[in-house]
Amino acid sequence: MLKPLGDRVIVKSVETEETTKSGIVLPSSAKEKSSVAEVVAVGPGGKIDGETVTMELKVGDKVICSKYSGTEIKYEGNEYTILKQSDVLAIVE
Repeated sequence: MLKPLGDRVIVKSVETEETTKSGIVLPSSAKEKSSVAEVVAVGPGGKIDGETVTMELKVGDKVICSKYSGTEIKYEGNEYTILKQSDVLAIVE
């Protein structure tokens, strides 16, 4: 299991299927990376560079992330992105 440190979170992209106006379904491989992801792990927060950081995200949150932020990794056959909480732009409710 991956456990992020400090103010980092681990997210997994949410696969979205897109249909064109003419009804053609585009697989995820034909599109650019989704900016919507699900939080799978959250760091403890605490004192980061002299500042107190409170973690506002929790496991299971659907979030919108900056397109090119974080570090992409493969772990046990799955693809994840590790990023700072500040790279998350919004929570999808």
